[in-house]
Amino acid sequence: MQPRFRLHRTSDIQRVRRIGKSYAHPLLVLVAAKGIPPARRVAVSAGKRVGGAVQRNRAKRRLREAVRPLMDSLAEGWDLLLVARPGAVTADYADLAGAVRLLFQKAGVLDDHDEHPARAGG
Repeated sequence: MQPRFRLHRTSDIQRVRRIGKSYAHPLLVLVAAKGIPPARRVAVSAGKRVGGAVQRNRAKRRLREAVRPLMDSLAEGWDLLLVARPGAVTADYADLAGAVRLLFQKAGVLDDHDEHPARAGG
């Protein structure tokens, strides 16, 4: 994920946790809060419940990779926090990417109008 799309500052992440709306899935939790347009920023977190440092870093890398293809489809003006749950480390990548997409859709942060142009005809 490009640095311009990352939510870096602790104060920004705490703001998202405080005022954001959360959406849960067995593999991860999404916390979404309105930001300043045209920014679309994402932070990825994994607590000690996920495992040791190796497992936490692996979960965060996998989540960042699952978000990367969706960045162009994200609506402007959102700050998003993805929190890995223990299952994110061992889950199949397709399941993890599907969970990310599902939570983004639940939160209403995806602009899906041009997502599948080949299916538009039928």
